[in-house]
Amino acid sequence: MVVVALLVIARLILPYVVLRYANKTLASMKGYYGHIDDIDIALIRGAYRIDSIYINKHDSTSDKQTPFFSSEAIDLSVEWKALFHGSLVGELVFEHPVLKFTKDKVEPADVKNDSSDFKQLLDDFMPLHVNRVEIAGGRLQYVDKSSKPGVDVSMTDMQVVALNLRNSYDSSSLLPARIIANAKVYEGTFEFTMKLNPLAERPTFDMNADLKNTNLVLLNDFFKAYAKIDVNKGRFGMYTEVASKEGKFRGYVKPIIKDLDVLGAEDRDDNIFRKTWEALVGAAGQIFKNQTEDQVATKIPFEGDLKSPDADVWTTVVNVLQNAFVRAIQPSIDNEINIANINSDDKKSDKDSDKDKSSKKESREARRAERKKERKERKEERQEERKEKAADKR
Repeated sequence: MVVVALLVIARLILPYVVLRYANKTLASMKGYYGHIDDIDIALIRGAYRIDSIYINKHDSTSDKQTPFFSSEAIDLSVEWKALFHGSLVGELVFEHPVLKFTKDKVEPADVKNDSSDFKQLLDDFMPLHVNRVEIAGGRLQYVDKSSKPGVDVSMTDMQVVALNLRNSYDSSSLLPARIIANAKVYEGTFEFTMKLNPLAERPTFDMNADLKNTNLVLLNDFFKAYAKIDVNKGRFGMYTEVASKEGKFRGYVKPIIKDLDVLGAEDRDDNIFRKTWEALVGAAGQIFKNQTEDQVATKIPFEGDLKSPDADVWTTVVNVLQNAFVRAIQPSIDNEINIANINSDDKKSDKDSDKDKSSKKESREARRAERKKERKERKEERQEERKEKAADKR
C-alpha cells in the first residue's frame, strides 16, 4: 500500500515538476522566450503531452517579441509499432502547429543556428531517438511588415507523416524512411513525397512535389510588394523532382502559369509607371504563352554536388521558347528523376547522343522523301492538266 501511495503522489507531483523545468528552460533560451500552459504524463502509455506551447523571438534591445512557433499540443511517446519490431524509439505528434517567419526578425538561417536550446528541451523530454513524426493541421507562414503593402502569405492545413526515420522497422532498402505531406495554398493544393536514408553519411533521397491551381489573385499583396504588379487573373502550378546520392544531386523544377492577366479595368487608377511595368509583364506573358493551352511555362533542370549547384540556364531558355511556339509542357510530374540515375556514366550520355543523331538523320530522310513525293504528285497533276487542255482543243 505504501508503494502504491508513493506512486500516486509521484504521479500527481511529476507534471508540475516537469512543467516548471520546461518553462524555466524556455524562458532562458538565448534570443527566444517560450511558455507551456500544461503538461500531462501518461506513465502506462509512456508519453508526455504538452498543451499550448509558444516560442517567440526576443529582441533584447527593444524587449519586443515576435511570434515564431506555437502548437495546441505536442505528444511525445514510445512508438509501439517499432517496439514490436524490437526497437525502443519515440514518436512526436504536433497538433495544429504554426511556424512563422518574419522578415528581418525571424529568418530561417538564423533559426537553424540558434534553436539548439529548444532541441535540447525536446531531447530532455524524449531521451529516445525519434522514429516517427506527425503534423496535423499545421500552418507555415511568412510575414513582411516592412513592405508596402504588407505581406502575409501562408500554407495551411498541413498534414505530414514521417516514418521509419531511425530504420527501426529493419528495412534493407536503400531508402528506408518516407515522408508524405500535403497542404492547401490559396485555393490550390500542395503534395510532397520523399524516400530517404536519414542515417546515410551524405544526403540520400528521392523526392517529388507538386503545387496545383494556386489562385494568383489572392497573392496580390505579395506581387505588389515585390514585383510591383497587379494580377487580375491567373493560376499557378509547380512540379519538381530531385534525387541525391553520394553528394551529387539531379532534378528539375517546372513552374506553370495559366490564364495570366496583369492588365484589367481594376488597374485604371494605377499611376503611369505602374501601368507601364504591368504592360511589359503582360506582353512578356503573351509572347511566351502557348496559345492552345493558354499557359506560360518552362522547365528548369539542375544538377551538381552539394557544394556547387549548377542550373542549366540555356536549357531553360530553349524550353521557354519550345513551350511558346511548339508545344505545351504537360502539367504533371515527368517521373524521370530517381536515385538510380544520379551517377549515370558517360557511356549512357554517348549512347543518348548517338540516338539523337540517328533520330535527326531519320527525320531528315523522312522530310526528303516527303518532299520528293510532293514533287512527283505535282508533276503528275501538271501532266494531267496538259492532257485535259489538249483534249479540249480537239
